[in-house]
Amino acid sequence: MKLSPQLVVSALAVFVLSACSGGAERRRQADNDFDYLNTPPPVEWQSLEGSKPQFYPNYNIPQGEFAGGVGTAVDIRPPRQVLELVPGARIERGDGNVTIWLLRKDEADKVWQMAKTLLSERGIDVRSQDDNRIETDWVTWISEDESLPLGARYEITRGMSNGRQMIKLSMIDWREGNDSKSVTFTNKERYSAVMANLLTSRYDLDLRQEAERKANERVKQIPITMGTDRSGLPVIIARTPYDVLWPRLPKALPEMGFTIEERIQSQGTIKVKYSKPGDDFWEEVGVKPIELNYSTYTFMLGDLGNRTSINLTDSKGKPVDEDTLKDLAKVISVMLEKHL
Repeated sequence: MKLSPQLVVSALAVFVLSACSGGAERRRQADNDFDYLNTPPPVEWQSLEGSKPQFYPNYNIPQGEFAGGVGTAVDIRPPRQVLELVPGARIERGDGNVTIWLLRKDEADKVWQMAKTLLSERGIDVRSQDDNRIETDWVTWISEDESLPLGARYEITRGMSNGRQMIKLSMIDWREGNDSKSVTFTNKERYSAVMANLLTSRYDLDLRQEAERKANERVKQIPITMGTDRSGLPVIIARTPYDVLWPRLPKALPEMGFTIEERIQSQGTIKVKYSKPGDDFWEEVGVKPIELNYSTYTFMLGDLGNRTSINLTDSKGKPVDEDTLKDLAKVISVMLEKHL
């Protein structure tokens, strides 16, 4: 039997679509075993005549009417955690809602304003708004473990309780695809946390950007000198803390001819590949060219408190010679001043 290329491609397309359609459900459901749904109802224990049975309460089945999903309706995904990225805040979850508790009004004002900024930046329309309440229009969520695009509407409120400021986020409407559905506790808890994480992450980003701006204002110049490490080997010394130097040095390296291949801040290493810049660059910075081969090198930064050491090793892990390090220090000094 001979198959045409068109038929093979069509068959593969059907296969891929079939696999994708069931993938989302498999991520939410237990793996196949729903035999417990066929369990017969319990019957009363019949004791033998004249015997005195002893019962232990350890395995008593709770009595009552319990509502909840069974079988494929049970969502086995772990609950979403709310990222605690607002300094001084306490996150509380209850009834599917997320409440951010703060001690001071100015802190609550910042979070409230950040909620407005987040909605504006993400193009989320607002249906109604006053000083203490925001009701959003539909927010669409698309996830690989959901079969359809999901829609949710939110209510964000602020207030006070027991002398503390609170900002509360709650999901108030739900739809799957274009069909409106009732808001279940599982969906409410999960997607209230998703929206809360967008808010706390955006707040954290603003804090980090503000900290970087203040650091830039404090650091008008980073003195670069030569020094020695504990073994007496020469190193470059930048008279600034490690956290200040780390984001700045990688900005300068590409202009110096170093292509960054890998950065690991926790280890203080920047793996680079060197390609000598043209004569125009050296004339601009006013120093002589660095005598380095076209090869792979690693910058190694060390945290010395209010100072940072800089060393350069070749592809075999051997430090470059002192003269090359001195020339490199001059170039780094000029380039860091340019990028402050």
